[in-house]
Amino acid sequence: MRTVYWLQCGSCGGDTMSFLGMETPDMLELFREHNLEMLWHPSFSSGDLLEQEELINTLRSGRKTLDILIVEGFVTTGPDGSGLYDTYMGEPKLALVKDLAHRAAVIIAVGTCASFGGIGNIGETGANGLQFLKDECGGVLGKSFRSRRDRPVINLPGCPVHPAILKDVLCMISEGKMPILNELQCPEEWYSMLVHQGCTRNEYHEYRVEEDDFGGRGCMFFHLGCQGPLSYGPCNKVLWNQRNSKTNAGVPCFGCTQPDFPKEHAFFHTPNIVDVPLELPKGVSRAHYLAYKGMAAAAAPERLTSRKNRV
Repeated sequence: MRTVYWLQCGSCGGDTMSFLGMETPDMLELFREHNLEMLWHPSFSSGDLLEQEELINTLRSGRKTLDILIVEGFVTTGPDGSGLYDTYMGEPKLALVKDLAHRAAVIIAVGTCASFGGIGNIGETGANGLQFLKDECGGVLGKSFRSRRDRPVINLPGCPVHPAILKDVLCMISEGKMPILNELQCPEEWYSMLVHQGCTRNEYHEYRVEEDDFGGRGCMFFHLGCQGPLSYGPCNKVLWNQRNSKTNAGVPCFGCTQPDFPKEHAFFHTPNIVDVPLELPKGVSRAHYLAYKGMAAAAAPERLTSRKNRV
């Protein structure tokens, strides 16, 4: 039996809601089938604060083994590095995160806030991810941090993270395995492909059949701020509710798995100079883009341009 403690820091609770919505198996079946014991979850556990305090004391002292620590939400270091903007029983959660992380065998940062700081970076909270601040390794635990099993933090970004990814990582850990991580400490299996790959609008993108308003079938990158060609994530590989994704449903990708999420510009706007996006798709040079964009639009097949306008 592997023990799991879920700690919620600066969070909207979206990753919890995502996990609760997992269908096959559901959360209870997952823990039962893989011999995982949820010691505490802020939304699902029925114990009172005194029981939680006793549990935390036993984990901190090492009297109870902590196998998996899951952290949801950014860790607050403000004001002035004290962490007192977010406290537990009068103590900065920053200290609790550090203590439990050093006791845990494996640490999982669920969601972009816990991974990279996320939306907390907008304000003055001193928000950090566990081992990253945006794309810079460090965070509140430090660049050289390793868990009790000599592992770095596993980052599962997303706003929220897809429940199937968290499920699969928990299954691997329960079987004594670990995912292969990329340079941002995200599992390569789910974060090595662009959201653009697998998007049903790819052909529209290649021929620059564009949309400047919602409701059409064309590409949303050039005018509507879609981050799919710029963002690595599983959204068009592992569909939400096993049915859909933002781009399939006609909503631009927000780039929520990226370390710089949320960007400073509006979600539904593509910053550009003379109709050339400031950020080009991964792997496309500006010179190449300028050379082919006009030709691609001119060569667009009629089946694409006419289909774009159908209801």
